Amino acid sequence: MKLNRHLIIGLTLGALGLAFTGCTPAAKVQHNGLDPRTGPLTLVAYDSCDAAMNSLKAAARIATSQYDGKAASAGRPGAGQTQSGTARSAAAPSTVTSVPDYSGTNVHEPGVDEPDIVKTDGSRIVTVTNNVLHTVDVASRRLSGELVLTGHLGAPGQLLLRGDRALVLFPSARVPTQVVWAGQQQYASDVVVVDLSGRSPRLAGTLTVDGSVIDARQVGGVARVVVRSTPKVDAENPAAIDMASISDWLPRFSLSVDGRTRSGRVDCQQIKRPPHYSGLTMLTVYSLDLDAPSLTIGEPATVVADGDVVYGTGASLYLAADDRWMFVGSGGQPALTASSAHTQIYKFGVSRPGRPVFEASGEVPGSLINQYAMSEYNGKLRVVTTTVGAAVSGPVPATSESALHVLQQRGEALVEVGLLEGLGRGERVYSVRFVGPTGYVVTFRQTDPLYVVDLRDPANPAAVGELKLTGYSAYLHPVGNGLLIGIGQEANARGRVLGTQVSLFDVRDPSKPDLLSRYQLNGGHSETEVDPHAFLFWPKTGLVLIPVTPSWNGALALTMDGVTIHELGRVGPGRQIRRSLVIGDTLWTVTETGLGANHVTTLTGEGWIPFSLGG
Repeated sequence: MKLNRHLIIGLTLGALGLAFTGCTPAAKVQHNGLDPRTGPLTLVAYDSCDAAMNSLKAAARIATSQYDGKAASAGRPGAGQTQSGTARSAAAPSTVTSVPDYSGTNVHEPGVDEPDIVKTDGSRIVTVTNNVLHTVDVASRRLSGELVLTGHLGAPGQLLLRGDRALVLFPSARVPTQVVWAGQQQYASDVVVVDLSGRSPRLAGTLTVDGSVIDARQVGGVARVVVRSTPKVDAENPAAIDMASISDWLPRFSLSVDGRTRSGRVDCQQIKRPPHYSGLTMLTVYSLDLDAPSLTIGEPATVVADGDVVYGTGASLYLAADDRWMFVGSGGQPALTASSAHTQIYKFGVSRPGRPVFEASGEVPGSLINQYAMSEYNGKLRVVTTTVGAAVSGPVPATSESALHVLQQRGEALVEVGLLEGLGRGERVYSVRFVGPTGYVVTFRQTDPLYVVDLRDPANPAAVGELKLTGYSAYLHPVGNGLLIGIGQEANARGRVLGTQVSLFDVRDPSKPDLLSRYQLNGGHSETEVDPHAFLFWPKTGLVLIPVTPSWNGALALTMDGVTIHELGRVGPGRQIRRSLVIGDTLWTVTETGLGANHVTTLTGEGWIPFSLGG
């Protein structure tokens, strides 16, 4: 695997000061209190821009000296940075007097929206494909408008929606500027606001920021957009580090609204750092008010750290970064035991509009699989990580185990107050889901243990149930009444995957989880396995729908009757369906070239709406 060098170096270096010895795995060991490998990670602010520049330069020199130059460096994929809009108007939307029930984006936390390629408010469907935004009127089932968003080839956009405004996020567009590392381009991202109130969509503003958008969360009318950036300095060159000014380190932004453009940089006083860090990567949170009259710069706040996992609740935003890629030596072999890797977690308060407020930080051993490995409940953060142990050098088989950590905020520190170790020894986590005071963890190597964890006493989490099966679930979804759906892959006894499987689990008795029913599609794969936004569950009819490839392109529709899950039919065979949603009695499916409409219970075809542009 090729590794971006700023990913290797742009991480917290505090782990280098820890002992590089792994602990002996133990099955289902419980701990309460502070674990010696886990602790608070205090952030400090800069007193001045001079202090920031001197500190960042010093850290860059240390980070560069730690790197042996053997890992490959490659730029993040992207395309041009310029942005313009060309609109195409179709028939005006019909007046809707009432909005039918509809499904939204499948998200982790209720009330916290996440970016995706399609959104609906029940009266219209908005989607972005091939850099074109399309709007479809639900009542008339007609394409009502299109807007070409140029300059983003290779950087597919995702949406958030608020009333008559769509926020389109285009990550990682290449810009012609000074390289950070030899052969690597600097990147920028565009955040575009589109006005949907007229007869055709209209470009209402563009915010261009240094770096790559990694994710966003929206609560009400406020969207928090998280961007990863690197300095505009050739950090392989000590002289270049010495000559760099503070402007070379600070993330830049440019705001264009109604033909007027203004530019700036993140304020030095809005940057926080850990006591030990590389100084080469920054995470910036931009807060965009979609109810404001026009787009603004978003009151950015920055942490000197790397990260790629974002988790949000109504009041908190968590950013997580793991440092496993630091421990790579000559020829790509581990330079240190991989069990040295830790995940740093930064918590921001976002209960009020405006700039997010840093509240606390901490770290745990191991790495996260995705945002579903974190869950806030009753003032505590539950985190599931996998720690992989390997020899100091050489291609030796690795050992691994997973653990569940319970963190609580004390001052500006996230302190561990509970721990459960020994989950899936020799395996790694494939999926996690928390439902209230209960956690579900799937690990896999050759079989799929589904662990049920009792968190009613967060200081003493306990694995109270375990179910071993072939294959694994890569996504878990609670469907009520003590039932859980798993989407993943079936596998043989040696762990070789065989095709898509959908499992229905009974977890009403936490000590005795049971497999009620399973459906398998040989040779299939589903986007749901890597992106839960592709999953649809419609409780009114028990409909489960997932896109499948490559055995046949389309979507697989299943239905539940309480104890079994079976095939209802296949939708759109021959079309590469990406997403699906329900509005009233209609099942809508989204492809790159248009929208399909089927009856939600019979799956009878009701129409096809082709896109005019970009399809």
